[in-house]
This record gives sequence, structure tokens and C-alpha cells, in this order.
Amino acid sequence: DGMLYWGLGDGGSAGDPQNNGQNNLSLLGKMLRINVRGVPTYTVPADNPFVGNASYRPEIWALGLRNPYRFSFDRENGRLWLADVGQNALEEIDVIEKGGNYGWNWYEGNNQFRSGAPARSLFEFPLYEYGRDLGASVTGGYVYRGSLVPSLQGKYVYADFISSRVWVLTADANLNVTDHVDLATAEQNVSAFGEDEAGELYVVGYGGTIYAVRGDSSSDPLAGFPAQLSD
Repeated sequence: DGMLYWGLGDGGSAGDPQNNGQNNLSLLGKMLRINVRGVPTYTVPADNPFVGNASYRPEIWALGLRNPYRFSFDRENGRLWLADVGQNALEEIDVIEKGGNYGWNWYEGNNQFRSGAPARSLFEFPLYEYGRDLGASVTGGYVYRGSLVPSLQGKYVYADFISSRVWVLTADANLNVTDHVDLATAEQNVSAFGEDEAGELYVVGYGGTIYAVRGDSSSDPLAGFPAQLSD
């Protein structure tokens, strides 16, 4: 939509002791949405959910996040997918809705994190979550919209930084998860994903390697590659 979306962590030490995730007047622990086009600083879009509400900073698009580590838009329908790194138990995948409150630090994933939490009906809960048996720091990816790997079409590909596992999450039109499978285990910690203009995916290894996500092939991917700069 031409606006700048900006995901900010809660800014605190363990457990968000300043309660920034639920502080409506703090920009920390939020997804922000601002306009930076044709203005000397920035302006707040008039259709942001809390514009005109003095109890909220108007830049806020969604709140209750702990550490949004990579988010992306599905190029087909504009849905905003976000991976939120957990505290010490759960990693979560969210689809961010306008004005949604994603629970931190009352909740970590679907679990209550601290006592006295308000009713669950006030919050949005993860589309998917996983525990420490699979990893410890989620790295968000993309909904695949390329053509080289037809079996991934419309599915969300993401990873865990610590375990280096890469997964494929399938959800139906109502965002009910119907499948979740391993795709690969990277040789390096997965720090990011990239998407090119054709919708093909790339995986960034923390050690400096970029992997291309491609379909199964028995051929040598380096066959015919120039061996020297002069070639």
C-alpha cells in the first residue's frame, strides 16, 4: 500500500519488565505503519486503527509483540505474516491484523506468561507455534508465489535460527493450519529469507551463504558455471 511497516521489539530485558508490549503509548513491542513519501519526516496514515484515540500512539498498526524477527507480505493477497521470537518456551507465527493485540507479555504464544491476564477474547493468538524441542529463535520467511517449486505454491516457508531447520506451513483460506513439514536443515543458522521479483525464495545463512530454494533435480547445479573471472 506504499506505507512503511516497522516491527519493533519490546526493548526490555527478560519478560518485558517495562510492559512495553501492552503500553499503548509506547512504540516498542509494536508493528508500526507510517508514511514517508514526499514528507520531510513522516506522517501517520489517516486509516491507521488508532488515529484519533488519545490512549494510543497513532503510528501503531498492531501491538503485543515481543521480538518480531522478519515479517513479509503475501504478494497475492497482501496478508502480513510475522514471526515473533518467544521468551523461553514458544516461537510463534502470526498473521497481523489491523489493530490486533498479539498478547505479549500477558501471553507467550497460546500460553499465559504472567498472572492476571485479561480474557483471551481480547487477543489474537498464533497461527502456529513450536517449542524448544524444535528450535529457539524463529526466523520469518515468505508465502511462496514463485514457479520453480510448484509443490510450495501458496505455502509459508520459514526457519529457526538456532536449529537451522526450514519448514513449510500450509493454511487454508480461513487461516487454519492444515499441514506443517520439514523442508530442509541448512548448513548455517538461518538469519533471513529473501524473495526476488519472480517470487522465488532465497535463504540467508548467518555464515555468509545465500541458498536458493529450488525443486528437486539430479543435475549438478554448478554444471557449466564459469571457473574463472575471465570466462
